[in-house]
Amino acid sequence: MSVAFDGALDDYIQHLRVERGLSQHTVDGYARDLGRFGARLEDDKTPLAKVDEADVAGYLVTLSHEGLSARTQARALSAIRGFFRFLVQEGRRSRDPTELLEGPRLLRKLPDVLNRDEVLRLLQAPAGDKPNRVRDRAMLHTMYAAGLRVTELVDLDLGDLNLVEGFLSALGKGNKRRIVPIGEHARVAMTQYLSEVRPKWARPASRACFVTARGKAMTRQGFWSIVKKYARAAGITKQISPHKLRHSFATHLLAGGADLRSVQTMLGHADISTTQIYTHVTGDHLRKMHERYHPRG
Repeated sequence: MSVAFDGALDDYIQHLRVERGLSQHTVDGYARDLGRFGARLEDDKTPLAKVDEADVAGYLVTLSHEGLSARTQARALSAIRGFFRFLVQEGRRSRDPTELLEGPRLLRKLPDVLNRDEVLRLLQAPAGDKPNRVRDRAMLHTMYAAGLRVTELVDLDLGDLNLVEGFLSALGKGNKRRIVPIGEHARVAMTQYLSEVRPKWARPASRACFVTARGKAMTRQGFWSIVKKYARAAGITKQISPHKLRHSFATHLLAGGADLRSVQTMLGHADISTTQIYTHVTGDHLRKMHERYHPRG
């Protein structure tokens, strides 16, 4: 890559890491996509200052000819678009060559969710007062009640909880915090776990909310195993994952009449279009509501 491109890319990556607060995994993805684009410019002997719509479009066509998926092409365009917007904001370019380009059309896969009966069976599966079941019950209830990502759940520490008022503070993508209510069932399950189990298991200096019997913080992989174990016990035959509880949380809220903006806030989505996918899942419920209440339904 050229010296000019390398320098601009380094500055942009620093911007993503420091000012945008993106995770290392996300930043690495941007760096890979943009590094590949930079290599193409170098092969074509196109200086950064001269890049136009045709250069970017031609690069996307190349990705298509190489057999890369529409999603990969869209991700590449997103990375390039963000890069050039940054250069415009910094005064290094007068305009963004991607502003008129459209990415490949993507067929968005609807999230597979558990129905209400399946969720209830899953939450009831860790019954009894054995310490591991008390903890597992608290984790399952909390994840479903707050719609957390699995990383947000296992990263909770004691200072993130306010069980008196019934809410928690989740640290989401981009190091952004949001306050989410958890409801009475999760509050009761958490209270039992924190009073009866965690004090016996946690190491003295630990602030992690959820810990193992050995005192270590719960991991993503550990919770994944917990979800699969209780799904089998509950007789759930669908493919199961912790994220499916988050999908179910959003779908059940919208089906119950919650507004899209509130669900967006609780999920921690930066863009409401990400939340809108759940409206397709709840379309049947909305149709029935329309038939029942609309004068011409």
